[in-house]
Amino acid sequence: MQSIMITGAYGGMGRAAAEYFGNLGWRVFALDLKVGDAEGNIIPVQADVTSEESIARAFECVRGQSDSLDAVLHFAGIYMLDSLVEIANNAFDKIFDVNMRGVFLINKIFLPLLKKGSRILITTSELAPLDPLPFTGIYAVSKAALDKYAYSLRMELQLLGISVSVLRAGAVKTGMLGVSTVALDRFCEKTELYSCNAKRFKRIVEGVEARNIEPQRIAKKAFRILEKRSPAFAYSINRNPLLLLLNVLPKRLQFFIIRMILK
Repeated sequence: MQSIMITGAYGGMGRAAAEYFGNLGWRVFALDLKVGDAEGNIIPVQADVTSEESIARAFECVRGQSDSLDAVLHFAGIYMLDSLVEIANNAFDKIFDVNMRGVFLINKIFLPLLKKGSRILITTSELAPLDPLPFTGIYAVSKAALDKYAYSLRMELQLLGISVSVLRAGAVKTGMLGVSTVALDRFCEKTELYSCNAKRFKRIVEGVEARNIEPQRIAKKAFRILEKRSPAFAYSINRNPLLLLLNVLPKRLQFFIIRMILK
């Protein structure tokens, strides 16, 4: 039986992936901050990805049931929307702790269970390689850092026979979309510098997120990537044509367009 560990396994994409791999007969170690009961091939593993001690305990739990992992699939992450000059310092630290440092800790601590031929798949974001829109910068920067980390990790782990890839997903129909809407509403209410701009920006974000896909499509995409004999580094799904169009324009023109729309 093949074994996989999925982080964020009780969220939208993570839950869909855990069920998908479990139904295919994989043994799924479902890691999350809040977990449910064991279900079939799905084994809950409670852990806080920002805590080295918590992850170390999770490692011992998994090692007690399996001497190796065929794959690690990363879905744990949080979303924030704020201006880079108004965001609270602790919020800045938190998004990097969860989105970046958590992935680093999981991969480092669980490396002894990864054998030659094992796969690591890290879910970043469609925004990772793109120029961020206003007020999405903190999220985009954390995902861009994660994307670059994954590239560097692939460079190194290929020498051990372990493959690393990223899945850059666009809008997915999960609770994250609701979080995004709430975060935007909260930002519009609290900002003292961009009140008019934020209200206009809300309409843009709602338009981008309206083009979303079911989390089951992410699960199927992840499975196809992990099953490839020689996976590429980056895969994308549900890319937004408006964001792509904006990013092919010269930087000066991008700034001008956003300024005209939001000013």
